[in-house]
Amino acid sequence: MEFERNILCIGAGYVGGPTMAVIALKCPEYRIEVVDINEERIQQWNSDNIPIYEPGLDEIVKQVRNKNLFFSTDIQKGIKKADIIFVSVNTPTKTFGEGAGMASDLQHWEKTAHTIIEYANSDKIIVEKSTLPVRTAEAMERILKASNKGIKFEVVSNPEFLAEGSAVRDLLEPDRVLIGAHQTPEGRKAEKELADIYAHWIPRGKIIITNLWSSELSKLVANAFLAQRISSINAVSALCEKTDADISEIAYAVGSDSRIGPKFLNASIGFGGSCFKKDILNLVYITKSYGLNEAAEYWEMVVKMNEHQKQRFVQRIVKEMFNTVADKKIALFGFAFKANTGDTRESAAIFITKQLLEERAVVAITDPKALDNARMDLKGIDRNVIYEPDPYKAAEGAYAVALVTEWEEFKTLDYERIYKSMKKPAFVFDGRNILDHKKLYEIGFNVYPIGKTQLTHFE
Repeated sequence: MEFERNILCIGAGYVGGPTMAVIALKCPEYRIEVVDINEERIQQWNSDNIPIYEPGLDEIVKQVRNKNLFFSTDIQKGIKKADIIFVSVNTPTKTFGEGAGMASDLQHWEKTAHTIIEYANSDKIIVEKSTLPVRTAEAMERILKASNKGIKFEVVSNPEFLAEGSAVRDLLEPDRVLIGAHQTPEGRKAEKELADIYAHWIPRGKIIITNLWSSELSKLVANAFLAQRISSINAVSALCEKTDADISEIAYAVGSDSRIGPKFLNASIGFGGSCFKKDILNLVYITKSYGLNEAAEYWEMVVKMNEHQKQRFVQRIVKEMFNTVADKKIALFGFAFKANTGDTRESAAIFITKQLLEERAVVAITDPKALDNARMDLKGIDRNVIYEPDPYKAAEGAYAVALVTEWEEFKTLDYERIYKSMKKPAFVFDGRNILDHKKLYEIGFNVYPIGKTQLTHFE
């Protein structure tokens, strides 16, 4: 079959794989290839057990794989054939050198740019899909222009706005698609070609065109704003616990203001995932590099508040369980950083587990999708950790249940059965406020929500 255009995506992770699967579904006239140096990951994409859990993704991949969507490790061949190259490689926070702990580590991104130069044999549109610091496209262009092959490269920014657990829905029905390009004839031609791809299923009114630098910075700012709302409501939750105010009622009242809105106002143990913390620290580093220290400190407090909320959750567990959890089994309900994903990157559960282990507790972890990742995250320190897929078994003989991931399955468990199997007094620490606290109290639990009055039998 002859295809109109060849699209290549370098990077088969949480962004590249799902994005290309949806484009393949909606654009059958394009040949789309996803390449990665990780051979095991590519084998998984080509199997019945794809490496990413996202509701609906498996069905889409099976529908288009080996028709117009292909997964390969042959990066050289893919670059040569491609008309458009999406760069979706990992850009984690640096752990060394200048900017360690804040700046983005761009070594994989730069290696990709050099690889493109090495194998490209025709003009290409290069699409930044990875989350990158503002002005990174300028560096990409300098590297690409170093080629003496006479090949023209046009760099376009197209940041992703996917939320793990709803990535397929976000791709099929996005709030917006952002495309940034140089406002030159060549840049506008490249942005139009990319916009035409998305216009196969997304209304033109939702496709936002900006300059290159606005597009790059918009991704960092969007994540910073979302994280700021979470940290703000969590800061208020601590005050609610001291004053007997109810954080859910406050969130509803505040969110009813049309200027504010209700989203991202659920008090919890804090945000996790691969984006929020990384992107905010990147924004802090960039802001500091321009001498804007007060603005940098403002955004840095969003991260500090998030870390404090996790610490506060552990401190409350220890305090309410008579100031010791040594040798006590605690059932941790959930390990993924959020529901509907197996991703544990920056999950609050990692911090909570490590802190409980330092207090010499025995931690029984149960999660529908994240146990394998939990084993990797805790490797070498998990002598007192139990990995148990069955939540009822995880809770047997436990002194407390600590709910840290908002899986729907945890709402519908038989908590009377769980209560009967636990040590007494039995505790529930609801780190996501998703359980029926009054019912749990009536069963016999001592209940400790986030930002609400505790319900105990000790009065």
